[in-house]
Amino acid sequence: MDTSTIQNINIGVDTGKSQLDIYIRPLDIFFSLSNDDKGIKQAIKTINQYSPQRVVIEATGRLEMPFIPACADANIPYVIANPVHVKRFAGAIGQRAKTDKLDAKLIAHYAEAIQPALTKLKHDSMRLMADLVVRRNQLLSMQTMEKKRLQIMPKQLAMTIKPILTAFKKQIEKIECKLIKLIEGCPEYQVKNEILQSMPGIGKIAAASIISNLPELGYITNKQAAALVGVAPINRESGRYKGHRKIQGGRAQVKTVLYMAMMSAMQCNPVFKSTYQRLQAEGKPKKVAIIACVRKMVIILNSMLRDGVLWDAKTA
Repeated sequence: MDTSTIQNINIGVDTGKSQLDIYIRPLDIFFSLSNDDKGIKQAIKTINQYSPQRVVIEATGRLEMPFIPACADANIPYVIANPVHVKRFAGAIGQRAKTDKLDAKLIAHYAEAIQPALTKLKHDSMRLMADLVVRRNQLLSMQTMEKKRLQIMPKQLAMTIKPILTAFKKQIEKIECKLIKLIEGCPEYQVKNEILQSMPGIGKIAAASIISNLPELGYITNKQAAALVGVAPINRESGRYKGHRKIQGGRAQVKTVLYMAMMSAMQCNPVFKSTYQRLQAEGKPKKVAIIACVRKMVIILNSMLRDGVLWDAKTA
């Protein structure tokens, strides 16, 4: 077949930890390569021969990332697809069987039928999200200080404080809008954001902080997740000395955000409310009980992202 006469080439890529499964539609070409530098280089070389309209790969949050920059560098049009959309498409066409070839073939079919908009990779998106969350926290801190001053300063000076509070409010709102746009602009972020915010107590800021500061969540063990956030208890033992276990280290930014999220979760989420009350009844200090709840939250979120499922209080 003369590929030069075919104008609508769509390629589906199914990503595994060690393998890329690639299907070229409508040529019915399927091949597999290793998901490493050598395999990706060969994949790009082969794909380039067919001048595709788009190469579609599902967002996993990690496994596809070496392949995507290679496409961008080679000027190959690509789409990081929301796996929920691909799954719905599979249901619409009645595909239930799953093999590496069928998955790649399904993604290519989805590409041709739906023609999803091309993705433009923004290498700095995650860094920008993290910086925006940090800046928002700074503004919130300054806002709180000014609010306290408003309460204690003479009323005659109130007009010197209120305009500053208004400015803080507007800047915080602008930052939140930017965070939402960053999330909406990337299918990978959209999927994670939907899963994270399905947990009562996790709002848009906590979700953005997790996405930008803890991208490993969902791909690591529960113990590793707790350690990365800094809520894993560390034993303090040396010889005969037996000290209290304490937390240390971790990523301070996301730990602070999740601590604040837990304040909300203990009010609106029955699972964490009951956990906190039980720990308090056992005589645990308030801060220790809250950190234990944050640790439980991190573990549940890690499992939710790993399994791609929304919050379910019955299984939490």
